[in-house]
Amino acid sequence: MIEDIKKIWSEIESFAEKEIEEIEYFRIKLLGKKGVITGLFKDFKQLPPEQKKELGKQLNQLKNFAQERINEAKENAELGKKGFKKVEKPDLSKPANFIGVGSRHPVSIVRNQINTIFSRLGYVISEGPEIEDDWHNFTALNFPENHPARDMQDTFFIEKSPDIALRTHTSSVQVRVMKNSKPPIRTISPGRVFRNEAISARAHCIFHQVEGLYIDKDVSFADLKQTLYYFAQEMFGSGTKIRLRPSFFPFTEPSAEMDVSCNICKDKGCPICKYSGWIEVLGCGMVDPKVLENCNIDSKKYSGFAFGMGIERIVLNKYHINDLRLFFENDERFLKQFEAVI
Repeated sequence: MIEDIKKIWSEIESFAEKEIEEIEYFRIKLLGKKGVITGLFKDFKQLPPEQKKELGKQLNQLKNFAQERINEAKENAELGKKGFKKVEKPDLSKPANFIGVGSRHPVSIVRNQINTIFSRLGYVISEGPEIEDDWHNFTALNFPENHPARDMQDTFFIEKSPDIALRTHTSSVQVRVMKNSKPPIRTISPGRVFRNEAISARAHCIFHQVEGLYIDKDVSFADLKQTLYYFAQEMFGSGTKIRLRPSFFPFTEPSAEMDVSCNICKDKGCPICKYSGWIEVLGCGMVDPKVLENCNIDSKKYSGFAFGMGIERIVLNKYHINDLRLFFENDERFLKQFEAVI
């Protein structure tokens, strides 16, 4: 009987899936009233008791295997009639499909680095709305109505709302902080800003800024210079030099532009620094007393400095990228280059 069980088991394993009628014939051949497996169970009753335990177990396994194979064949045959493909059981021994690891966007990488550097100096992060009113975006920052300084920034105004616009800088967040906090204030405001500019390799209508603000008693320009020198050393390397050039911003006085030494050519001159050996990275200055007064801060008691930088400009210089538009195209070939950067 053991040989019969092995022979029938092998026949079941080799059974090829066919039409419903052939599967039914195969079922009757094995499990019908006169089927071979049914016949084995009849012969089983005549066996001596000492053989029944082991053979009974094998017969039950054979019957269950036959029933499962027939049910599976019928199911696949029905699916085939309905136009579905045969369902194959997954091979659990196969290795899993590799899922590629994503990467941070280069702008996010540099923004996080900037946040980390200033957090070590005690700065906290402040955020605000991207849609702003005229007072927070311009007037409080010493941009009087019809003042020529407003022409420095081409603004996206909200239709039918001349006093509501997409913010042109994150300085509007600093206004909110000054209105709702008391000195000492030490904060940075990273965020997305919008200006109505033509898109090119060096300019875009959307970009990201980080602006900083420090207000306390006896704050001087020397404090500003040392803060920015520390930032440049941490961001661009310990050998980085800085220089401050006089400039103009409505909300700071005196104002300056800060350049860092080009770490690509090492001050020798290259296309990145336009052969000057220096790269402009940010604007800064002492907060204008009128801005403090607009935010209900006593300008005779407190002073402060502010600075602002475009993140994309720093990314371009840090990673030697020559086209600003790459940051917005979601090209995987570009983004995968930053997989190893945290």
